Amino acid sequence: MTAMLNRATAGPRLVVAMLVTAFLAACAGPIGTGGPQVNTRGAVPVALLVPYGAEDSRTTALARSLENAARMAVDDLDGAEIDLRVYDTGGAPQIAADAARRAVDEGAKVILGPLFAESAQAAGAAVNVNLLSFSNNPRAAGGNVFLLGNTFENTARRLVNYATAQGRSRIMVVHANNPSGQIGRAAVEDATILSGATLTGAGTYEFSQQGVVDALGPIAETARGTDTNAIVFTSDTAGALPLLTQLLPENRVGPPEIQFMGLTRWDIPRATLDLPGVQGGWFALPDPGTRASFDARYAETYGTPPHPLAGLAYDGIAAIGALVSTGRSDALTTPQLTQASGFAGVNGVFRLLPDGTNRRALAIAEIQDSEVTIIDPAPRSFGGPGF
Repeated sequence: MTAMLNRATAGPRLVVAMLVTAFLAACAGPIGTGGPQVNTRGAVPVALLVPYGAEDSRTTALARSLENAARMAVDDLDGAEIDLRVYDTGGAPQIAADAARRAVDEGAKVILGPLFAESAQAAGAAVNVNLLSFSNNPRAAGGNVFLLGNTFENTARRLVNYATAQGRSRIMVVHANNPSGQIGRAAVEDATILSGATLTGAGTYEFSQQGVVDALGPIAETARGTDTNAIVFTSDTAGALPLLTQLLPENRVGPPEIQFMGLTRWDIPRATLDLPGVQGGWFALPDPGTRASFDARYAETYGTPPHPLAGLAYDGIAAIGALVSTGRSDALTTPQLTQASGFAGVNGVFRLLPDGTNRRALAIAEIQDSEVTIIDPAPRSFGGPGF
């Protein structure tokens, strides 16, 4: 049997809590594999691996935000008790592996974190318990490592499916010649095939301002010569997005004939919304309603806004707590973590896949007059429109 993690409220507080499910003894099924057995009658030890000790102060601040969100989620649980234990990784793979081994030696039944892909791979290889990493890099997924971060693959599927339904089915991808850009390109290519759309071409540029300028002519020529009616950019504001969206229209490639779309969040940082070239552009983001409730509660509790990734820690604890609340001794094994019905978190509904990646519900947003407008809401359950 599978179970669905439902959203609940308690007074003014958002409680993304427990699995609502009834397990009959006759259909409980065999004990699962791929993880240790747990005693759900007491507090279940859960290790949180976060990059405290990293040289970059911003990474340390992110670690604090992740821990705060995880503790919020623990306090919100109903029907499960979690013993949250925090371990520093320093943002380094070897330290993360050592921390994971120590956590399991000290009784951890599942690991939440770490943040970076290489650290997640190292930690996963070091232990025999399941690990829910905050990374979104599919190269880190597999075996006992599951990703909580929203992947390019997930975003590409959502964007391309929506674009195809709107008649924007001749799609070109524009990406940097670097690992992130190549992962983004592969995601768009796969999503195009799955949606039945046509991939008209790929535009590549070296990751520099001059590299973008040099590539504009070939990119524009490919778009015009293939009747492209949508372009997916893999870059963000810190990369080539501002230059591309500004200069391509000057080369007769852009709205309204060609719809601009992005694999990254075009509302982070907020200043991106004011760029002339992104007006009318589409991007995907988590359910704004549930996320806004979390952001408000976090700010009220800790006095500062959460990091954009902090909700992943809340989601991880919510999923772990939901499974523990079933009372099953195999609650944290791979079959239970990858149940098809998934979970609900502050970023919307999501599920973990057997290959270690995930599916997350996303809304489609359009930038209109420097503001975010939702043009297709995030689905609230699996199997409906938007997945």
